[in-house]
Amino acid sequence: MKISEIVDVLNARVVCGSDKLNTEVRYAFASDLMSDVLTLDTENLMLVTGLANLQVIRTAEMADIFCVVFVRDKKATPEMKKIAEENNIVILESPYSMFRAVSVLHDCGLQPVY
Repeated sequence: MKISEIVDVLNARVVCGSDKLNTEVRYAFASDLMSDVLTLDTENLMLVTGLANLQVIRTAEMADIFCVVFVRDKKATPEMKKIAEENNIVILESPYSMFRAVSVLHDCGLQPVY
């Protein structure tokens, strides 16, 4: 599934990474616990989270996650955007709850990590 399709189905706003909207995403993981995210060893992974702080972007950087979706109308700060841009991480903001976002993504064919 392309990031541009994810933007559409999640009614999301692109915060940064608009030049990467044609990138394919195969897997998604939803968590607000960054310690759980750091245990993953999956490529082509998108993170769905309601935790909106700099640690999320740093975790995505360490885990080679190239796309982060903030749900529940959480907003990225300018510092988060700056670090994401430096690390080629796409940030999206969706008004949907985590449950709804994950349900929609799964229905569209995105695979869970496990």
